Amino acid sequence: MPRPSLPRAAALTATVVLLTSVLAGCGDDAEDEDLSAQKLSWKDCPAPSQAQGGGPSPSPLPDNGAWQCATMKAPLDWDDPEGDTIGIELIRAQASGERGRRIGSLVFNFGGPGGSGVTTLPAFGEEYETLRTRYDLVSFDPRGVGRSAAVWCESDQQLDAYFQLDATPDDATERTELLDGVKQFNDACEDRSERMLPHVATTDAARDMDLMRQVLGDDKLHYFGISYGTELGGVYAHLFPENVGRAVFDAVVDPTQTPEQGALGQAKGFQRALDNFAEDCVSQEEECPIGDSAQDVKDRIAQLLEDLDARPIPGVFPRELTQTAATNGIAQALYSQDFWQYLTDGLEQAYDGDGQILMLLSDSLNGRSENGEYSNLVPANISINCADDKPRYTVAQVQRALPEFRAASEVFGDFLAWSMLSCTDWAVPGAADHPDVSAPGSAPILVVGNTGDPATPYEGARKMVRALGEGVGVELTYRGQGHGAYDSENKCVRNAVDGYLLDDRVPKAGTVCS
Repeated sequence: MPRPSLPRAAALTATVVLLTSVLAGCGDDAEDEDLSAQKLSWKDCPAPSQAQGGGPSPSPLPDNGAWQCATMKAPLDWDDPEGDTIGIELIRAQASGERGRRIGSLVFNFGGPGGSGVTTLPAFGEEYETLRTRYDLVSFDPRGVGRSAAVWCESDQQLDAYFQLDATPDDATERTELLDGVKQFNDACEDRSERMLPHVATTDAARDMDLMRQVLGDDKLHYFGISYGTELGGVYAHLFPENVGRAVFDAVVDPTQTPEQGALGQAKGFQRALDNFAEDCVSQEEECPIGDSAQDVKDRIAQLLEDLDARPIPGVFPRELTQTAATNGIAQALYSQDFWQYLTDGLEQAYDGDGQILMLLSDSLNGRSENGEYSNLVPANISINCADDKPRYTVAQVQRALPEFRAASEVFGDFLAWSMLSCTDWAVPGAADHPDVSAPGSAPILVVGNTGDPATPYEGARKMVRALGEGVGVELTYRGQGHGAYDSENKCVRNAVDGYLLDDRVPKAGTVCS
C-alpha cells in the first residue's frame, strides 16, 4: 500500500474531495525543434478532469482576473532530448503589481509526489496574493501526473478492492493477499503505462523545471517547494545550482534517508502529531468526547483499530471501514490542525459503529471523489517513488524492521513498515538510496521546518540544510502543528518568507517562529 507521503489536502468538504491530477499523452516528434524557444499559448483553464480529481474550473482571482493554462513540450526521455515529447501542463496567475516591479515567475510544487499543481495552486491562490504583487504565480502537473502524460494503473473498481486490502498482515494468508494485491497493482501500472514508467523520476521533473524556466523567460528559477516539492527543489539545485534564484522549501523532506528510514521517520512524525491531537482534545474547556486523558484517547484509538482488524464497520456504502482505511483516515486528519475536529467527529462516530467520516478522510488521501472516481494521485505517487528509490524490500526485511516501527508508533508502525513493499517487483529499477541535493554555488535557499509536522518530520529541515552545503541552506523553525508552515498564517513565518521572495532579505539562520 502506498505510504502516506501524499500532498497536503487542498480542501476538506463534507465529501472530502482531494484536489489532484489530469490526462495527456505523449508522442510528438521533437526532431530539430529547440524546445527552449517554444512559445506557450495561454488560455482560460478548463475544469479539472478525473485524473486531476474533478470539480469546477478555477474561481476568478481576487482582482477578477482569470487563471490561465498552457502546455509546454518536454522530451519524453531527457537522455534523448531530440526524440518524442510529452506535454507538461502549466497554470499561472499573472503578477498584479506595477509592471516595473515584477521579478519574474514563482514556480510552485505542492508535493506528493503525484500532486497536481494545476488544481492545487488555485485552491490556495489567496494565500499567495502578496507574492503575486511581484511574481507571476506558476505551477504545473509534473510528468506522470494529471494532464502531463498521466500514469494509470488499476480501474476505479480495482482500486476500491486494493484499498480494502489488509495493509498490516497478521499471518501468512494475509501476507500472501497483500503481496498478490501489490503485484496486481504494479503489473497494471506496467500494462497501462509502460512507456512513461522509466521517465517519471524526480531528476526528469527537475530538468522539466529548468526548461520551464527558459520558456517562461526567466534567467533564474524562483521556486516555492512544499513537502515532496522540497526534494524536487533540492534535486534541481543540485543539477542547476547556477540557475537557482530565490527559493523556499517548506515542510522539508529529509534527503539523507533511505525509504526505510523515511517510513520510520513518518511513523514517529505521525505518532507525535497524534500525541499532540490527544493532548489538545483533553485540554479544551469542553469535555473531550473521545477520551478522559491523552493516553485514554490514544488507547481507545488503538483498540478501535484492533477491533476493525477483526470486524470492519459500515463506511461509505457499500464499502466497509477496515483497519487499514481507518489508519489512513486518521493520518489524513493529522496533516492539518484544521482537520482535528473532523478526526474527533470521525472517531466519535466510529465508536458508535459508523465509519463514514473516517472513510471519507481515507478516500481523500487516496484521491477518491464522491462519485467513486480516482484521480491518478496514487499511481503517480508510487511510480515516482519507485523510479527514485533503489531499494526493493522483502517480507523478511519488513518483519525484521517491525519491532523498531512498533516502538515508534503503536498506531502507524505496522502500517508504514508494510508500506515498504510498494515497489516490490516494480517494472523499472530505482535510481538511488536517496536523492543528491548538494548544491555548491547556489543562491541561498530558505528551509522552513515545522516542529509538529507529521509527514515530513522537523528533523528533516536541518538535514536538508546540511546536505545543500555551506552557505546555501538557511534554516527557519516554526513551532506549530500540521504539514507545512507558510499556510499556517503565522506572521513571523509569512514575514520571513515574503521578505526573502519579495525583497531578497535573507532571514538570519536559526530564526525561530512560534
